[in-house]
Amino acid sequence: MNPPAVVLEDAWSELRRHTPARIALGRAGGSLPTAEVLRFSAAHARARDAVHVALDTEALGAALTAIGWPPIQVASQALSRQDFLRRPDHGRRLRTEDLQRLRDVATGPVDLAVVLGDGLSALAVQSHAIEVITSLHRALAMTSDGAPLHCAPIVVATQARVALADDVGAALQARLALILLGERPGLSAADSLGAYLTHTPRIGRTDAERNCVSNIRPEGLSPQAAGQRLAWLVQQALRRGLTGVGLKDNSAVAQITT
Repeated sequence: MNPPAVVLEDAWSELRRHTPARIALGRAGGSLPTAEVLRFSAAHARARDAVHVALDTEALGAALTAIGWPPIQVASQALSRQDFLRRPDHGRRLRTEDLQRLRDVATGPVDLAVVLGDGLSALAVQSHAIEVITSLHRALAMTSDGAPLHCAPIVVATQARVALADDVGAALQARLALILLGERPGLSAADSLGAYLTHTPRIGRTDAERNCVSNIRPEGLSPQAAGQRLAWLVQQALRRGLTGVGLKDNSAVAQITT
């Protein structure tokens, strides 16, 4: 019987405590140590689950209703999760009946429409979205220098891509559309939430016309800090009449100078 391979630590192993990246894994003979192989397999399984597990819209809707934000539930044109993954274009447009339903409930021009979408990780939305929008509304209320913002009802969307917010925002006659949805999970994080803000949402908007705040999770940008950053972007977008490459995120500088 061969003796067990001795695990040799990497010289950079001390740096591992500063990053979730897979660095300085060491080796056992010509292979990775068994513990690292098992960690990789577990992370891979979490990432796959995050992509395929469905958003619990009933629980999310109940939680939103409990804090005074009863949502409107909609779905994209993707007929299934497999369709959503294979045809990204289907996830960018609302079903015809849901588009009409939003038009019917629209009460006239509003400042902001917020969408919570499953994206590529329902876990991220389920875990962090409510905390982000709570922080966002609190920050907007504290820093408002005029009339309060008029917001459309919150929309919860399934099989949603980023551009679905263009359909939602246009139907609700919103000056700004903000969508929070699960980002593509990686081997370091399966619950990362992304936020995309678009001025004058309409079909055909490009990513260059949006502002993105990403890696929202306790181990990344905290949901509370993300809400504050988004509040700054919302105010500046309304003031300047644009989002995207023309609106730089100087929220950190603004906090220092105020």
